[in-house]
Amino acid sequence: MDPRRLLIFRTVARLGSLSAAAADLGWTQPAVGQHMQRLERELGLPLMLRSVRGITLTPAGTALLAHADAMAARLTAAEEELRELATLQAGSLRIAAFPSACAVLVPPLLRELADRAPQLDVRLTEVEPPEARALVLAGDADVALTFDYGPAPESAELIAVQLFSDELRAVVAADHPLAARKRVALTDLAAERWVAGCPRCETHLLQLSEQAGFGPDIRHRSDDYVVVQRLVAAGLAVALLSDLALEAAPTAGVVAIPIRPRPGRRVEVLFRPELAGSAAVTTALDVLHRQSADR
Repeated sequence: MDPRRLLIFRTVARLGSLSAAAADLGWTQPAVGQHMQRLERELGLPLMLRSVRGITLTPAGTALLAHADAMAARLTAAEEELRELATLQAGSLRIAAFPSACAVLVPPLLRELADRAPQLDVRLTEVEPPEARALVLAGDADVALTFDYGPAPESAELIAVQLFSDELRAVVAADHPLAARKRVALTDLAAERWVAGCPRCETHLLQLSEQAGFGPDIRHRSDDYVVVQRLVAAGLAVALLSDLALEAAPTAGVVAIPIRPRPGRRVEVLFRPELAGSAAVTTALDVLHRQSADR
């Protein structure tokens, strides 16, 4: 059964004549009549009795009209639901983000989404980048705020949109001999004890120090940037922390010094290609781009 013909039949049945249906549809009466004849041939049953005063439905036509009405109602409901999704009057957005992004980038994002689309159901999960990526790939998150070091890898599974470069700084105690320096090289810290962060951050520290010609003496490990800074403030170690981490948890007793050359990590948004046209995803990207413009 051709669904389009079923809707044409519904128009004929509701208006009571082929001519009225043709006028409503903007077609010719013979074209409408041909569709009705084909529908009756497809079903093998007469649907209407024609006369000069219009049409009268047969029992088969009456039964089919109920189904045509139901289909039209479902199509109308689908149009309304899709319109609400397109205008952010409904729908959901599941965000996965790493801790410092959750502290700095996500709250203003959620605030603006709440103001612009109060009906949008937004949910946040704090996870490290590898887990955030896995959530998006599994369909358990719509977008992921992640960071990575080095050039972006090619991926057919995900779209990656870079927001900004999150600069890394050397963090030392306020009374450290290098605290007054405007810029340092990693070699200036070669003899120091270190506190390392998450496994990926520690790997990056090892790569940078190897390029600088030394191996860092890592005494402590913590992926909590508050703990890292407290250890540094106590004079127990030095560390590398990003601008986002430093902004998320300002800590007394430490100084963050720019490094030459300027190392950084790439902060980006990941999402599946199927969601590239999603109003919720594109709105979130727009907000994040504007937030990141001055970084």
